[in-house]
Amino acid sequence: MIFESYVDLPANDAKGGFDHADVHAASDRLYVAHTCNDALDVIDCKRERYIESVPGLTGVAGALVSEARGLVFTSNRGEDTVSVFTPGAEREAVKIAVGVKPNGLAFDPARGILIAANVGDPAIAGSFTLSVVDVGRRERTVEIPVPGRTRWTVYDPAREMFYVNIASPAKIVAVDARNPRAVRSEFDIVAAGPHGLDIDPASGRLFCACDAGVLFAIDAASGRTLGEVGLSGAPDVIFLHPATGRLYVAIGDPGVIDVIDTSRMRRVQTVDTEAGAHTLALDRKRGKIFAFLPQTHRAAVYREQG
Repeated sequence: MIFESYVDLPANDAKGGFDHADVHAASDRLYVAHTCNDALDVIDCKRERYIESVPGLTGVAGALVSEARGLVFTSNRGEDTVSVFTPGAEREAVKIAVGVKPNGLAFDPARGILIAANVGDPAIAGSFTLSVVDVGRRERTVEIPVPGRTRWTVYDPAREMFYVNIASPAKIVAVDARNPRAVRSEFDIVAAGPHGLDIDPASGRLFCACDAGVLFAIDAASGRTLGEVGLSGAPDVIFLHPATGRLYVAIGDPGVIDVIDTSRMRRVQTVDTEAGAHTLALDRKRGKIFAFLPQTHRAAVYREQG
């Protein structure tokens, strides 16, 4: 990664910063959850400049883009909803009630099914769940119990499965998109705190970054560990670029991005960002990485190498 520029973003309204982000390649719009502002910040990836902020998303925890459907989703942890809108019509978002404190999001564009992985509340019995949302009908259809607090989630179109990280007990649970009414299978993870999650559908490998400071490559069909690599600290958001085989891991403490060569499962670079910078976004079209810096409320833009 080579540093390119900074993009200034709105100052923080309260203590905290940013959370999960995603890029809509067709419009060159990057959406990042500015959690402490209850807003979604929008960046022009091509010009590397701030466009606007979308307010009224209480405790927004993440953004997810569907290129296939031309949709953007947000998880609004402070109000137990998810939002759905089209790029360019952000203020016409529709909100849908889900479970307790939604966080991770994954979407099956063929069926129009969104999964919201709910963090839950230990004081509320049965609140560790996955909400299944029929986006076309704009309603939640099923609530699936899971064994603990959720982290991120991904959809695997090759196997038609949703995968969800569970922090404790350390597991990945799988839900079949063809019948999303219950957990179909569970994989035990041999390190504490599964957190960041991504998938390479072509190879069938899940990449699971754990609080224990280790990244695992896992066979999505069997749950078998295929490889592992140590990280610079406890990770959060991860993104894979399948075309290059590079995986980018945001680590808030000490404030770095680890770059992993997934073909060899080796760390090939560690780039300083800023203390607390635990989230990033990947513009695969241009090979750019945006790291979100909570202390200076801006995005650092890097370009991929080799």
